[in-house]
Amino acid sequence: MSEELRNIYGKELCKLAESDNRLIVMESDLMGAHGTKIFKEKFPERFIDVGVAEANMVGIAAGLANMGKIPFIHSFTPFATRRVYDQLAVSVGLAKLPVKIVGTDPGVVAELNGQTHMSFEDAGIMRNLPGFIIVEPVDSVQLKKMLPQIIDSGKPTYIRLQRKETENFFNESDDFEIGKIKEIKDGTDVTIITSGIMLKETMNAAKMAEEEGISVKILNMHTLKPVDEITIIDAAKKTGAVIVAENHSIINGWGSAVAEVLCENYPVPLKRIGVKDHYGEVGPLNFLMEKYGLKDKHIFEEIKNILKRK
Repeated sequence: MSEELRNIYGKELCKLAESDNRLIVMESDLMGAHGTKIFKEKFPERFIDVGVAEANMVGIAAGLANMGKIPFIHSFTPFATRRVYDQLAVSVGLAKLPVKIVGTDPGVVAELNGQTHMSFEDAGIMRNLPGFIIVEPVDSVQLKKMLPQIIDSGKPTYIRLQRKETENFFNESDDFEIGKIKEIKDGTDVTIITSGIMLKETMNAAKMAEEEGISVKILNMHTLKPVDEITIIDAAKKTGAVIVAENHSIINGWGSAVAEVLCENYPVPLKRIGVKDHYGEVGPLNFLMEKYGLKDKHIFEEIKNILKRK
C-alpha cells in the first residue's frame, strides 16, 4: 500500500530542516491531519501551533519571514486562503515575504468534511495576489522534487496539497521546474492540460480516445502561477484544440489561465472541465466527481466534442 502524501510531506520537511535552520512549521491545530507531528517531535523549538486562529498565524509567519525565517503555514484550503486573504495580501504579499502557505484537501478531496471545508476557489483567489507562486503537486515524487525549489524561490508560495494516498505517476529520475509544464505524453489531435487528481482521470480518458484512433497530448500544469505560456502556445499550434481539466472552479483557475494565454496569442477551440459556479457538499470522492463532471468519461466526451469544433 502506498504511503499517504501528508506523511511523505512531513518527513520531507524534516529532512530539509536538518540542513536549513530557517525552516519553521506553523499549524492551526491540525498536526495529525497534515502529517506535521513528526516535525514537532524532531524540531520542537521550530514548531508553532497557533490553534484555530489562522489570521494570527499569517501575521506571526510574516514577522518570522521578515527576520529571515522561512515559515510553512498549514490549514485546510478555505482556511489557508479565503479566511486569511487580507492578511496574505497585506502582511505577506506587499512585503514580498517568503511565507509558504499549504492548503490541504483541495476541491472535492475534502469529501465528508463538506461545504465549509470544500474550496473550489482557493487557487483562483490566490492567483490574484501579485508575486505569489501557486503549485499543485500530483504525487510524492513531484512534491519532493519541488519543495527545495519552493524554499529557494524567495517568494510567497501557495501549495495545494492532497493529504491522502496518491498513485505515483513519476519516477525519481523525472525533473520538474516551477513555472514549467511537464509533458506526460505527446499527441497530435487534442491537448489536455491538467493538474492534481485530474491527471489520473485525464490519462484514463486519453486511453479511451486512443482506442478510437484519437491522439491525445497530456500536459501536467503543476504550476498555476507563473504560467508557462510558451508550452501552452506550442501545444495549441501542434494539436489545434485544448481541454483543461481541473479540480477547481472553472472561474479564475487553470482553465481561465490557459484561456487568457490562448486568447491573446493563438486562439483555438478550448473547453474547460471543472466545477461550474457551485459550492461544495458532503459526499465520497467518486460521488462528488460524478456530480461535478470530473470523471474520465466526462473528459472523453469533451474530447469528441472539441474535435468537431476544429
